[in-house]
Amino acid sequence: MSAFNTAALRRLRSRKAAVTGVAVAASAALALSLAPADAEAGTTTEVAAAAPVAFKVNEKQAAAVQESIANQQTAFEAQFKAAQAKKKAEAAEAKKQAEAKKKAEAEAKKKAEAAAKKRAAEQAAASRSAARKPAKVTYPNNLDGWIREALSIMKKHDIPGTYEGIHRNIMRESSGNPRAINNWDINAINGVPSKGLLQVIKPTFDAYHVPGTSWDQYDPVANIVAACNYAADRYGSMDNVNSAY
Repeated sequence: MSAFNTAALRRLRSRKAAVTGVAVAASAALALSLAPADAEAGTTTEVAAAAPVAFKVNEKQAAAVQESIANQQTAFEAQFKAAQAKKKAEAAEAKKQAEAKKKAEAEAKKKAEAAAKKRAAEQAAASRSAARKPAKVTYPNNLDGWIREALSIMKKHDIPGTYEGIHRNIMRESSGNPRAINNWDINAINGVPSKGLLQVIKPTFDAYHVPGTSWDQYDPVANIVAACNYAADRYGSMDNVNSAY
């Protein structure tokens, strides 16, 4: 039994005892107020004690006392039941809130686990993609690097040519100087001097320019690729060029 129930029962017993005391006192008062039916003034104590006494009970007053006791008991029991009901409702509400909190925590944990799983999957996919993707090839900024990068671009565009054929023509045309320019031949007289590693004039460079390369005529890679594209169209391949072209 809870502390609340024990205390409530104690109070109930105390009230009942108090009401019983009141009832006894009231009955005693009624008894004292009663007088013998045939007693006369001046009668000695002994005579009065020997004479029969008739008692009258105030039934209305006694009934009122009993009703008061019953009403107090009913009110207390109603109060006790209300307190019990309130306590039960509070316990039910606390349980409901605890279950709701537990459910919310479970859902939050589930969402966090799902998010972590998704991130892990995305990271794994990114790692696999990075592993499959070939590393970008870099070339040194010199004649060897320029020729090899140009050959890589030419391969993608099906332009024929070999390292040896390109290198041989570069050494004849510019000695490997990407800023070389011819200011004395007929092209120069016509205002379109030959420029770059393979001494290409501007109209030829523009006509045979390969997408993805620079539009700068002096750019070594763009110059090689455009010149090789022109040579392939005109001579079949740069390998077939052995003089001014």
